[in-house]
Amino acid sequence: MADAVARAGGAARGAELTALNLAAPLVDGVQVLVPRRLATAGVVEATGGDAPGAASAEAAPGTVGALGSKLSLSSATADQLDELPGVGPITAQKILDYRAEHGPFRSVDDLDAVPGIGPTRIEQLRDLVTP
Repeated sequence: MADAVARAGGAARGAELTALNLAAPLVDGVQVLVPRRLATAGVVEATGGDAPGAASAEAAPGTVGALGSKLSLSSATADQLDELPGVGPITAQKILDYRAEHGPFRSVDDLDAVPGIGPTRIEQLRDLVTP
């Protein structure tokens, strides 16, 4: 992730890099979303960046601070996944391991292939996550 930020010309002014796992490996086709710091209440907002060459992408559901939006299974960190109901740190790591081995999720139903996640858990998460 850190290499991708560097190759994009660095982070935009106001980018909240602490919200990213800069040590995370990237898989081809995964969209990296860099949130923007808001000066007012310390709230983090998803952004597409405000400077040319910013290492960010279009704002999309599943980004840090995107209130009321869904969490992206293909870009979420372990900490973000851990916050989902019924997903603890071990299951969050299994989701990351699956993603590292198989690439980005194409459907929420892909969670069925993650050890420890079954149909009941998928239905609990369906309205909270996106591929």
